[in-house]
Amino acid sequence: MRKFLLLTTAAILLSGCTQFPGVYKLDIPQGNIITQEKVNQLRPGMTPRQVQYIMGTPIIADTFNADRWDYIYTMKKPNQTPTNTKVTVFFSNGVLANIKGDLRPQ
Repeated sequence: MRKFLLLTTAAILLSGCTQFPGVYKLDIPQGNIITQEKVNQLRPGMTPRQVQYIMGTPIIADTFNADRWDYIYTMKKPNQTPTNTKVTVFFSNGVLANIKGDLRPQ
């Protein structure tokens, strides 16, 4: 009886450490969804409110430089390396001045 309990306990503990074939794994998106269509809508001279309406609230708003907003999007799919997309917008005198990152307006 003692061996049976020990074997059962070991099997239960080890089952949490293995991956069962056929188990569905979720895609894990993190951050703001950044698409080329959204970035194409950005134009120099837009106000921060207009940029926020298109892109959403920035993930990182630099506390030392209020004129820089960073948008980061990461997608992790099972059995693949995560894909990262980053777009940084810069404001000057209260309007959009520059866009840098992986996606740029076309």
